[in-house]
Amino acid sequence: MSTMVYPREEKMDKLSQEEIISNTKLVMQGLEALKNEHNSILHSLLETIKCLKKDEEANLVHEKANLLRKSVEMIELGLGEAQVMMALSNHLNAVESEKQKLRAQVRRLCQENQWLRDELANTQQKLQRSEQTVAQLEEEKKHLEFMNQLKKYDEDVSPTEEKEGDSTKDSLDDLFPNEEEDQGQGLPQHSSAVAAAQQGGYEIPARLRTLHNLVIQYASQGRYEVAVPLCKQALEDLEKTSGHDHPDVATMLNILALVYRDQNKYKEAAHLLNDALSIREKTLGKDHPAVAATLNNLAVLYGKRGKYKEAEPLCKRALEIREKVLGKDHPDVAKQLNNLALLCQNQGKYEEVEYYYRRALEIYESRLGPDDPNVAKTKNNLASCYLKQAKYKDAETLYKEILTRAHVKEFGTVDDEHKPIWMHAEEREKMSKVFS
Repeated sequence: MSTMVYPREEKMDKLSQEEIISNTKLVMQGLEALKNEHNSILHSLLETIKCLKKDEEANLVHEKANLLRKSVEMIELGLGEAQVMMALSNHLNAVESEKQKLRAQVRRLCQENQWLRDELANTQQKLQRSEQTVAQLEEEKKHLEFMNQLKKYDEDVSPTEEKEGDSTKDSLDDLFPNEEEDQGQGLPQHSSAVAAAQQGGYEIPARLRTLHNLVIQYASQGRYEVAVPLCKQALEDLEKTSGHDHPDVATMLNILALVYRDQNKYKEAAHLLNDALSIREKTLGKDHPAVAATLNNLAVLYGKRGKYKEAEPLCKRALEIREKVLGKDHPDVAKQLNNLALLCQNQGKYEEVEYYYRRALEIYESRLGPDDPNVAKTKNNLASCYLKQAKYKDAETLYKEILTRAHVKEFGTVDDEHKPIWMHAEEREKMSKVFS
């Protein structure tokens, strides 16, 4: 009788798939041999039963035959299970092969997907750079247009003032009309300087106005070696003919002070402006617009030197004079409020800064209209104040208003085809979040 070989039980859980299949085949061969052997024995027993006559011996043989039949059935069951295991092994091999194919396909798709992602990222970067360039060019274009409008409407800034701006703090521009600066705009007959002078009972001589224009022209070209002697000679002549305490002398002192200020000779400029202030207060009265102009120039000078505490009371006094003479809603009052706000901002007095800018903004919008360049400038200054206080939402609202107003002024409407630049920026940000 043949014997079957079984793998050791302690190693069954360590067998690989190939070893299990090999052992299963070996077991099937053993079971087949055992089945054949049992069938042979059973056949012999059945032949023996036919020859036996005694009932006892026949019964014994029948029992043995029944045992053999049961053994054969168990063997056949084992064979069936082994065949099932072989079929299952073949199926698993097919599944594993298909899985390997799918893995290879997934790897290929992942590589293609990564390549597409890289291409998309590069394209998005190029698009973003292009959009940033376009946006920058648009902003530069709008800035240039804005500056052109500024030259047309902001007639109270002299060429010497445009050269300022190298301060480490917020720049303090001399925004207000006064005798020395307005005449440099080419319209001396209609300037507010002449009007202010006439209110004081005198009229600036034509010779002085012409000299003023020449000095401003030379100073704007940086030719101080010509501008300064011209001023000094004119001052000398005026003092000889009219005396030191004369409004014309104060006017020339202001002009020379502004030239010195452009040369960063602040000490000499301050001395001249204080002298001019004293003469104007004495001859024109303490509440004259020319006095306010000199106070403002002196405040700006102190501001440029970083002496904000000394500059603030001078600026406030100039504001009081302008409010008293011109009214609280006059554009010149708004300009004075802007300067006062800048002085306070450099001292960190942000509540006062916001109050002054809001007042100035109300005056400009009510008197000059929402499209006046000073409205946009004041909103921009107020937004800068908000940024310094980390009030980003308030600053964002103002910047959006400025850009939207400029857009409407340029294109006439806001619709799907014509949107302000900040709307395009927000749409791009939303799209980038979707793709990220």
